[in-house]
Amino acid sequence: MDDQVDFHSYRQLVDHYTAKPIAGLIPVGTTGESPAISDDEFEEVLEKTMEYNEGKVPVYAGVGGSYTAKVVKQLKIAEKYRIQGILSVSPYYNRPDQRGIFEHFRKISESTHLDIILYNIPYRTGRNIENTTIYRLAEFRNIRGLKDCSGSIDQTAQLLLNRPHDEFSILTGEDALFFITLTMGGDGGILASANLQTDSFLEVYRRIRENDHQGAFEKWKEIAGFIPMLFGEPNPAPLKYCLYRMGLIQSPETRLPLTGISDQLKARLDEFLHQSATLEQPAREVVLS
Repeated sequence: MDDQVDFHSYRQLVDHYTAKPIAGLIPVGTTGESPAISDDEFEEVLEKTMEYNEGKVPVYAGVGGSYTAKVVKQLKIAEKYRIQGILSVSPYYNRPDQRGIFEHFRKISESTHLDIILYNIPYRTGRNIENTTIYRLAEFRNIRGLKDCSGSIDQTAQLLLNRPHDEFSILTGEDALFFITLTMGGDGGILASANLQTDSFLEVYRRIRENDHQGAFEKWKEIAGFIPMLFGEPNPAPLKYCLYRMGLIQSPETRLPLTGISDQLKARLDEFLHQSATLEQPAREVVLS
């Protein structure tokens, strides 16, 4: 609030999520507004995450950027904390070719003992990490998985059908493709929308793992409809508005260049919250990505 990190709300979110059967937390990821925090805040968020988490679940920090040497420098800050690894987005804006992407992540891999989850999101970075590059990067011992937002179901399917190796995790970051990715053998998701109706997302995952695909589909139909609303305007502003209306955070404030959501979207989200009865039965959440 007041352009400061709201650690009071953040502690509530961490407390709630670590009581659920989630796979981990990812502070200072893009849903956590990492492009709009200072270097000092980056370290403070990591420190508070580890304090609040108390070792309950693994922690992966969002560490990525367009200048490889700067990413490695930030990585050394992250290493001071007992995190499991990092989620690292492909370089953006300067649009390196596949050679540049490979060398960027090779340098990061060789610079740390931490586990690394690649983050492929070409509609934001301007460049796709092609599957051939992912296969090469998966050969590095500490590159352990992928957050897949390729935007191509064909690319995702080919990667799942021809997984780099058995220990390489493929996690969707395309919220609307969570169900279908799981049915094709995906390992889970890193999803902004899972901050709402978290138990339902976990139920879809559980039922797929138990081979109850029909039950998972019925549960998925209950939650799939609200996902587009959370991306109707720039993320994470719609999500923060929902968490605020539910009383889970103290303010929906975002930092420029992001602004608050429109009145039209507020009305739609209010209707969704009313229908789902989340206003009457609040629960604390935390950002996963």
